[in-house]
Amino acid sequence: MDKQLTLVEHLQELRLRIIKSVVFVIICSCAIYNFIHTLLPILVKPVGKLVFITPTEAFVVNIKIAFLGGLFLASPFVLYQVWQFVSVALEKSERKYALIFGVLSFIFFIIGSIFGYAIIVPIGMNFLLGFATDFITPMITISRYISFVGTLTFAFGVAFQLPLVMLFLTKIGMVTPWFFSNRRKYAIVLIFILAATLTPPDAITQCLMAVPLLALYEIGIIFSKFACRPIR
Repeated sequence: MDKQLTLVEHLQELRLRIIKSVVFVIICSCAIYNFIHTLLPILVKPVGKLVFITPTEAFVVNIKIAFLGGLFLASPFVLYQVWQFVSVALEKSERKYALIFGVLSFIFFIIGSIFGYAIIVPIGMNFLLGFATDFITPMITISRYISFVGTLTFAFGVAFQLPLVMLFLTKIGMVTPWFFSNRRKYAIVLIFILAATLTPPDAITQCLMAVPLLALYEIGIIFSKFACRPIR
């Protein structure tokens, strides 16, 4: 029989998991810092050339890239720590699903991040830079650009978890596919609110986030229907 942890023990467990995750992210960030000069040309490719307007801006951006890269590299370990903490609250029959979904979560995060960087970022930049005229010259600072790219990339990595979350909730019996179908109109509102929260404050990037999220919600309903099969 599994041991029931007290509130204090849960908090201590959470503290330990957070410390382990932070330390591993720092180690990965230090490793990524050695490859900044290789990563930077790849990141700025959609715009070609950037500027920095303060003496410390370029250095701070290098640190930011190293941190984001370290977080990305450490994400399997971080997800494992999340799984270890969450699994305590699950039944034995549910833990096997959480482990499988933990692995799938990382895969979907990678797919979503690549989708955000390779497709959404170029589309967004081409649209926004299209407002340049003979009288308006875009001069994008490296700090703002990296924040823009990092936000969209991470946001799409998180957004691609939606079908898995819906599938997991159905698999453990918390909801049914018809629950998601009957509340589609509420989901649309929540998706646009979420898109406004995860993306920079402009309508274009919000729509670029919301539309794929709507598609992912419909995919999640399909996944949920496959999971909701009668037990023989």
